[in-house]
Amino acid sequence: MAPLPDFLQGALQQALSLGKTHAVLITGQAGLGQFELARALSQAWLCEDHAPGTPACGHCASCHLVAQRSHPDERWLLPAALRVQLGFEEAPAEGKAKPSKEIRIDEVRAMLDFSISTSGRGQGKVVGIHPAEALNTVAANALLKTLEEPGGALRFVLSCAAPDELLPTIRSRCQVLQLEAPSAAQATQWLAHQGLPAADAQTLLSLSAGRPGQALSWHSAGLNTQRLAALVTDAQQGDLSAHEALGLPTLIDLLARLAHDQLRRAHGQAALYFDGASLPPPAKAEALQRWAQELRQARAKGEHPLTPGLWLDTLAAQAQAGLRPAKG
Repeated sequence: MAPLPDFLQGALQQALSLGKTHAVLITGQAGLGQFELARALSQAWLCEDHAPGTPACGHCASCHLVAQRSHPDERWLLPAALRVQLGFEEAPAEGKAKPSKEIRIDEVRAMLDFSISTSGRGQGKVVGIHPAEALNTVAANALLKTLEEPGGALRFVLSCAAPDELLPTIRSRCQVLQLEAPSAAQATQWLAHQGLPAADAQTLLSLSAGRPGQALSWHSAGLNTQRLAALVTDAQQGDLSAHEALGLPTLIDLLARLAHDQLRRAHGQAALYFDGASLPPPAKAEALQRWAQELRQARAKGEHPLTPGLWLDTLAAQAQAGLRPAKG
């Protein structure tokens, strides 16, 4: 289990100061470390060798079991699509159905059975849910009673990036901990420790609006300063084929940020995500608004495109039109 970033240590202490609360909801923009903080909190709750209200020791048997994702008193409700990515399951065999992005009722029912079982190591039990907004309606409703009145020494830690998508009755049953973006210096230092060159760290932090987790995720996907510059150039030329490996959701997200920056520049404002000095002169605001709307529509369909190649060509043509500088 990787050490918790320094910029999350204060939030962990704040969560631990809540005492014996039975449910904590950690929220904030995606990429701020909600899941990592939730795991650290769970580990502290289950730790067998630390003072109450302090972080986990990291060396007791319980801490090792949490790090190995095999603690008998810890359960994580995760979408199937995340279980492999986060190391809770092996990758499925080829040809299997596409894993779900929802947390379904079957997972909640299994958790309910776990909730009434006896603690194996005597430190209580923990249920983690990430991202909590992935609970479908049936699963969320099935969770409510246990979340309100957990049996024995059962605690919940939920993490999410879209609290407005949660049932109000779930939010009201939790102590809410709101994460804020770390300072640029903290984020840059952490990314340097993850192996990012300084220039790429600065570029990806700007692109992610200061969210280091998102910056690291994009770097792992192959994004860097040079690749982003190539994306802008290729979009101007109407050919995004070299960027297909990013996947349509990521590509749409990047283009949406580019369109947003160009629209700001068309109104005389500075770019937020990209280096404005490296961007072409903006198109007219009407053309950029149209492009932004096209990208919003594409985002709604991009998860399940019927013909990915056609979608890529469409995005490229729209980007070329949106990046064509205004005449005169």
